Amino acid sequence: MGGATNLPPGFHFFPSDEELVVHFLRRKVSLLPCHPDIIPTLLPQRYNPWELNGKALQAGNQWYFFCHLTQSRTSSNGYWNPIGADETVTSGGRNVGLKKTLLFSIGEPSEGIRTNWIMHEYHLLDGDCMAGGSGNSTSSSSNRKSHRKRGHSSMESNNWVLCRVFESSCGSQVSFHGEGTELSCLDEVFLSLDDYDEVSLPNK
Repeated sequence: MGGATNLPPGFHFFPSDEELVVHFLRRKVSLLPCHPDIIPTLLPQRYNPWELNGKALQAGNQWYFFCHLTQSRTSSNGYWNPIGADETVTSGGRNVGLKKTLLFSIGEPSEGIRTNWIMHEYHLLDGDCMAGGSGNSTSSSSNRKSHRKRGHSSMESNNWVLCRVFESSCGSQVSFHGEGTELSCLDEVFLSLDDYDEVSLPNK
């Protein structure tokens, strides 16, 4: 699968947070087919973020992959550290997931040098895959009973996460060759917005 999108010419992979959680992560957890099936599964501890090209799904300057959630988010050269507050992902008026933001630092956790590399880590909320996106309480209850009979617990479901990695162009951040700097509150707010193209609206 590698870094190719396998999409027809002219099509681009540009999913929203809701689409990543509902269409991709939920279906991955529920063992349902996903079309197109283009996001690979990786062991992130094997790769530094700048080594994802050709291994994760590349879409522009972003890389996507599934992985199992682990306590240790380290690689051969550094580690991922959470920054900012978790964001809630909603769909159809209800909360379906969480988006965590992490920053990659080089070196040991106690004295790491911050880089420009950012990871958005998407999680399903407990029991969301059991509901299957249905607003019908009877159907949801039936689904929960069916999953319990098969031993498919919410803890097992949330062992999967979907990750989006990109290198921020924020001026206050440094590349992994430079010295670390502190992030301001505004830096953390806009880190996730730096990688999107500017949208211009037509004049009325």
